[in-house]
Amino acid sequence: MSEKFMLEALEISKQALPHCEPNPPVGCVLVKDDQVISKGFTQVIGGSHAEVEALNAHSGDLSGITAYVTLEPCSFVGRTAACANTLLASGIKHVVIAMLDPDNRNNGKGVEILRAGGVEVEVGLCSEIVAQFLTPYLGKS
Repeated sequence: MSEKFMLEALEISKQALPHCEPNPPVGCVLVKDDQVISKGFTQVIGGSHAEVEALNAHSGDLSGITAYVTLEPCSFVGRTAACANTLLASGIKHVVIAMLDPDNRNNGKGVEILRAGGVEVEVGLCSEIVAQFLTPYLGKS
């Protein structure tokens, strides 16, 4: 688990603003062999979320990849498919999340989906730094 990758995901998430609102600005980096191989951030409303953007930006094998995501992947279908299911279907086996999504539709459910599918999930890396940035944007969608 590396803070530098979560902090990079946080920096990338800032590129989502202001176009992603009312969705929160989320960032995701895919890491293999200690190298960032793909990145993504939340697109305009109705567009792809950060995890999908990062997956779509990578065309190779996903084995041995860790996904670093600033906010818990969504577990519900809204304007887009549930990102937790998309990550699970991708075959990625390790996901590091800075903070749980306080939205009642999600809050822990994204983590449950991933863990139930055999994905190793870690929560809390750089949580205070990420929460400081993300909190004003949560609960708007």
